[in-house]
Amino acid sequence: MKIALIGTRGVPANYGGFETFYEELGKRLTERGHQVTVYCRDSYYAKKMDQYLGMELVYLPNLKKKSLDTLSHTFFSVVHAIPQHYDVYMVCNAANSPALLLLRLFYKRIVINTDGLEWKRGKWGKVAKAYYKLSERIATILAHRVIADSRGIQSYYASEYNTSTTFIPYGAYLGKSTKPELLEKLGLKPGQYFLQITRFEPENNPLLTIEAYKKLKTEKKLVIIGGVPYESDYSRKIASESAGHSDIVLPGSIYDKELLNEIWCNCFAYVHGNEVGGTNPALLQTMASNCFTIAIDVSFSRDVLDDAGIFFTKDATVLSGRMQWALDHEWLLPAYKDKAVERIRLNYNWDKVADDYEKLFLDMTKR
Repeated sequence: MKIALIGTRGVPANYGGFETFYEELGKRLTERGHQVTVYCRDSYYAKKMDQYLGMELVYLPNLKKKSLDTLSHTFFSVVHAIPQHYDVYMVCNAANSPALLLLRLFYKRIVINTDGLEWKRGKWGKVAKAYYKLSERIATILAHRVIADSRGIQSYYASEYNTSTTFIPYGAYLGKSTKPELLEKLGLKPGQYFLQITRFEPENNPLLTIEAYKKLKTEKKLVIIGGVPYESDYSRKIASESAGHSDIVLPGSIYDKELLNEIWCNCFAYVHGNEVGGTNPALLQTMASNCFTIAIDVSFSRDVLDDAGIFFTKDATVLSGRMQWALDHEWLLPAYKDKAVERIRLNYNWDKVADDYEKLFLDMTKR
């Protein structure tokens, strides 16, 4: 099969979950003899390669504006991809669904991974929220197959749009610490810090984590890795709340995979605060890295974590209490970690993810 992967920043995966998904899926499909092309945003890659891990790379422009970055590049990609006659056109993000109309007009086979409920994100105004909501419906009309990466998203599309979706989650690699000395770059020691890795957006709650941590009396540090591509009032408040606290470490975004692995594998406990979205890649990697996880109590978290961690409601005092519980019951944490690793091994394996997508694509091309 000839497969086009469209709608993300591209590969190598240096920016987020969708990019990692395309990298892991694309390289496996090429190993199985399929021809895979990934469309990459030109402005995100100073070094441009013709191929990466067997995948063909195509670089096209994108409008560097928050509201147009993704959709503009997807339109350019679709226009380029149509005459290439791919067997399947895979698109990520429901926000890209208007671009599917061009593919439909040329009778192309379309799969879309909708991602989470983008319209719930606090960073968007009324117009943007309405657009994202409309995009969900457009996706259900134009795509031949809609992928839900979590059971919660699957239930949402069934109840909201009476649409049947295919459930295929993401995967994760089991992590193991081999170079803990890398932590010295950030002034950290194994087991001596709470961790959160996320974008600095209200619905991900890094500010709540800071407020909860400041209520604790502990020598362990708090490390929050991430940021935002466009500065906001929320990101500025995070900087303000952490200013003057040497035990709160904000190193920004980190793309060094070896360093990230050590940071994950050596944390005392991980705080997962993402309220919207489906199966969150950071949560999967947290569990795969043998971390004790404290997750916000929403359906997306419970679908993945189940009884392999503990949960908190959106309240700084409640979260602080959960963090204190972990400090007071350290001898109980290994049992939770073991359950988390086993859930990843059984349910969130990249090879199984690739199997499911390959089967889906083959089924579509037969029809």
